[in-house]
Amino acid sequence: MTIPPAVPVGTILTPRREGPAFALEVLAGGAGLDRPIRSPHVQKTGLALAGFQEYIRPGRVLVFGQSEVRFLETRPPEERAAVSRSLMRRDLPCILVTGGFSPAAELLVACDEAALPLLRTPTATGTAIAQITALLEEHLAERTVVHGDLVDVLGLGVLIIGESGIGKSEGALELLARGHRLVADDVVEVRRRDESFLEGTAPEAARFFMEVRGLGVIDVQALFGISAVTEVKRVGLVVRLERWDPARDYERLGLDDRSHELLGIRVPLVEMPVAPGRSIATLVDVAARNQLLKARGYHAARALTERLAPSEDRR
Repeated sequence: MTIPPAVPVGTILTPRREGPAFALEVLAGGAGLDRPIRSPHVQKTGLALAGFQEYIRPGRVLVFGQSEVRFLETRPPEERAAVSRSLMRRDLPCILVTGGFSPAAELLVACDEAALPLLRTPTATGTAIAQITALLEEHLAERTVVHGDLVDVLGLGVLIIGESGIGKSEGALELLARGHRLVADDVVEVRRRDESFLEGTAPEAARFFMEVRGLGVIDVQALFGISAVTEVKRVGLVVRLERWDPARDYERLGLDDRSHELLGIRVPLVEMPVAPGRSIATLVDVAARNQLLKARGYHAARALTERLAPSEDRR
């Protein structure tokens, strides 16, 4: 299930759990806080106030800094009102005034009449643009929901997937007992960041809880401590658990690097057959360590093949 990238203006007023605080207040147009923001890229087109509005893009936050505020102040009241009304005809989600400046009264009136939120922050323009862009990139990141467990193993985010009842939660629980950290159990929200990598987290309501057959629901943070959990982790490896099939010819050397595609991004994949007597946690732990070695340039299967090659050539 892919979640469409759009966020109501009111969402950015909620304090962030992580990162620096971004103070915002609503000056006018509070009735339009449900207007959707569709792009993390803001726009600061001062020429729009002079009538050149062709480059105002729909769905993007319009930023007013000191130059825009001061320009409007220099215009006659009737011109300020006309310019303000013309902006309301554009498909804008909201206007953000930076630096703590006070916008023209005509703009306040126009925003109230059009139910277009007019926000203000005391933060300077450059910093405000960087902060709101980061905030919107977080909210507007393309995302999907995956049935599985996400565990931080030695700094590597390992997404464990497989059919229901195969032992994903049990394997993740044993990894926690070994000192690794839980990100999400059963439901993992995966989002695409910076067009190049994936981040995983748990739904807010179920964060740090696990459901283990025979035990029921447990609170991982209460049982193992705060060091056993983390809220967000980059997904660096996917482990797919499969029931052991005696008739299947499984990979023995691991020369071929496989991948799993999520949201258009390929992540290294290990297909792990599960059978009685095999420790899922041990296998996942070793798979994560092996992937970390590969990331540093050491590929064990290829190293062994190269070591054996001279012996074969002498025969």
